[in-house]
Amino acid sequence: MTTIGLIRHGITEWNSLGKAQGVSDIPLNLIGRKQATNIGERLSLEEQWDMIITSDLSRAFETAKIIGSKIGLPISHIDERVREINCGKIEGTTEEQRVRQWGSEWRNLELGMENFEDVSNRGIDFLKDIICTYKGKRILVVSHGALIGLTLQKLFPQKFQQTYIDNTSITILSHIDDKWDCSLYNCTRHLKLSH
Repeated sequence: MTTIGLIRHGITEWNSLGKAQGVSDIPLNLIGRKQATNIGERLSLEEQWDMIITSDLSRAFETAKIIGSKIGLPISHIDERVREINCGKIEGTTEEQRVRQWGSEWRNLELGMENFEDVSNRGIDFLKDIICTYKGKRILVVSHGALIGLTLQKLFPQKFQQTYIDNTSITILSHIDDKWDCSLYNCTRHLKLSH
């Protein structure tokens, strides 16, 4: 069995302000670093992991580094396929600004956003590679909300018509006998421990 733990990066200033981030390289804020520490501490008490793969964007990379420092693993490699959806012209804007600039139907306009299908295909390609290359391993993947959500929707269309992925949540997938299973979805138990 190959096990993949999908983790969304910790929170950033733009997350807090409700701004679309996409591929803009926004660092973690203090709360995001604390969240990454919390998930790292949680993982250090649970089952062992074999490796960490991260998106190339700094908010994911830093989250992965913090987790790695807690569980005693270096980042194995960086993979651009698990970077966030490219949000085109809407990057750096809030919903309110988008409605003001392009109207309430802004989602129907061509604003240079990456196609959802392309994003989920990237995610699926990545997973297929992982299960071939690291068969039987336990792999943590630090990525982004839209990438994780769209990949889950494509992988489990019946189970996930919609998804919401919280900062530093973990979703656990396993692959055995050519079948995927999702045993844990968007779990943020580690964040509740610190309040």
